[in-house]
Amino acid sequence: MASAAATPSSPVRVRFCPSPTGNPHVGLVRTALFNWAYARHTGGTMVFRIEDTDAARDSEESYQQLLDSMRWLGLDWDEGPEVGGPHAPYRQSQRTDLYADVAERLVAEGYAYPCYCTTEELDERREAARAAGRPSGYDGHCRDLSDEQKAAYEAEGRSHIIRFRMPDETITFTDLVRGELTFQPENVPDYGIVRANGAPLYTLVNPVDDALMEITHVLRGEDLLSSTPRQVALYQALVKLGIAKQIPAFGHLPYVMGEGNKKLSKRDPQASLNLYRERGFLPEGLLNYLSLLGWSFSADQDVFTIPEMVAKFDIADVNANPARFDLKKAEAINADHIRMLDTAAFAEACAPWLVAPYAPWAPEDFDQAVFDTIAPYAQTRLTVLSDITANVDFLFLKEPVFDEASWTKAMKGDPQALLTTARENLDAADWSSAEALKEAVLKAGEAHGLKLGKAQAPVRVAVTGRTVGLPLFESLQILGKDASLARIDAALAKLAA
Repeated sequence: MASAAATPSSPVRVRFCPSPTGNPHVGLVRTALFNWAYARHTGGTMVFRIEDTDAARDSEESYQQLLDSMRWLGLDWDEGPEVGGPHAPYRQSQRTDLYADVAERLVAEGYAYPCYCTTEELDERREAARAAGRPSGYDGHCRDLSDEQKAAYEAEGRSHIIRFRMPDETITFTDLVRGELTFQPENVPDYGIVRANGAPLYTLVNPVDDALMEITHVLRGEDLLSSTPRQVALYQALVKLGIAKQIPAFGHLPYVMGEGNKKLSKRDPQASLNLYRERGFLPEGLLNYLSLLGWSFSADQDVFTIPEMVAKFDIADVNANPARFDLKKAEAINADHIRMLDTAAFAEACAPWLVAPYAPWAPEDFDQAVFDTIAPYAQTRLTVLSDITANVDFLFLKEPVFDEASWTKAMKGDPQALLTTARENLDAADWSSAEALKEAVLKAGEAHGLKLGKAQAPVRVAVTGRTVGLPLFESLQILGKDASLARIDAALAKLAA
């Protein structure tokens, strides 16, 4: 029986090795986070490696986006692009000579062999195996070809791939998340490691890079679990060849589930990291939520800082069960992190949404001092930072943008009479006190048989354009008496028309 060590003795070295294809996926971010947190918790090393050998799908734009995303999230790396390190280069496209050398050594020592089977022959034999109720993986047809047989295939003009020779024994390893796992040899057939054109496959380059970079812990998604016995066997060969120092410990992270019981895929709208950046999630809020997809800080605490997470995180505490992505919970946790900012940091974080293309006001109409005054009230109400624009636009627009549904909802009964009384009371009120403005509207409501909630709705819509928003009376104060009364006058004119 072949087995893999569960706990390498050397200092922790983990890696995050995405392919630069498309927008980063939140499941990918969760994998990066768990690797990073484990490295930081143990005082180990975080290696950032780019797997860019798929020329048809990889792009420089996606590569730059990966780097930018990692920086935005605050997931720094100790070795990798733009940082360097003792095992450079850290892009697979720049390491092809290394893979060719390892493949040659594997073939020379009998751990791999050329396979001349055509696609049609493979399909025919797989179909026959299925019909006979046998495993339909590669049947080892070219495993033990003689030199004469190889020469005959070459004479026919056949090309060949390189296959790794799996040992004829069970493969057992201890998964850091799932415990001891065993795979029978009939379920793990020989597999390709080099294409017919000489290009190395992921099945070779990923373990070879891990070996050469001395990775001690491979923490990755559950979808890669089926490939692990193949990698364990390859590692055993690499150790014997002196290429690898040890077999790393493996930990397979649970699926992130989307709607229904389906794995969250790149096609799901809520899967894109860019969506959360554009909506104004804080990196800390998003990482806090993603950490809960398979891990728990404590039984009674879901909101915590990233340093607090690092102090407690252990891969052994990750749950093997699938984790469901809950957008509402993600938003709630992000809202908590917005509240945790000091006021200056909150105002700075809002800055991108206070200018074009998000802001509907002219740049010259924006007043930073006015925003700084309203910011503490906004901070207690936002779920995501992009909400700030609609919450404060009434302060910087020459007139409010009316939400017609809100107007219809607020202007019921006899809004003209109420607004007229409210205007009279506000005109006579002390505008240095929000409480005095509240009292003015309260008394207007009482004069018309309305409680404060009903009485303030027409005033709010007249001044801000919406039925919900920041605290009304503080908002009136900040907008100022003249502007507020002018907007009530405009609403009265609109009602009269």
